[in-house]
Amino acid sequence: MNEAAEKPNIPPLTDRAFLAQIQSAEWPLAEWHHRQHIKLAWICLRRYPLETAALQIRAWIKAYNAAKQIPESPTGGYHETMTQAWLRLVHFTMCEYGPEDSSDAFYEMHPQLWGKKTLRFFYTRETFLSPPAKTEFLPPDIIPLPQSKNPAPPVIDSHSL
Repeated sequence: MNEAAEKPNIPPLTDRAFLAQIQSAEWPLAEWHHRQHIKLAWICLRRYPLETAALQIRAWIKAYNAAKQIPESPTGGYHETMTQAWLRLVHFTMCEYGPEDSSDAFYEMHPQLWGKKTLRFFYTRETFLSPPAKTEFLPPDIIPLPQSKNPAPPVIDSHSL
């Protein structure tokens, strides 16, 4: 799917409004794509340090999936390794280039995050599709995820988003 195809067919929302729709499961399932996952990772990382953000994004996505009755299966539902690897790539990008003022601005400024198959550079097919990868974060088995030497941007008050 190309970038244009992933732009929501609904009016743009503030980050706070987007998060509220995810939390209430009002966000349309038909509009829940890679871009929205990156936006959610950005929101988590603006509100929480990385380790707390890792727990929070899991909780938000699992709750959204449950509300939308997305079944867990070997090939569908929540995928821990995918979520946590993307969270770490967003974190790295924020540390290296700054957070921008909104998740949409951040996403637009960083096309390196647009390719949802990017994780193939880090994980073999066997590891990524393994049952443990769905339920726990597995480290990459091709090359490690990048880690910035720069500090993370400071978290901001959740009322500011």
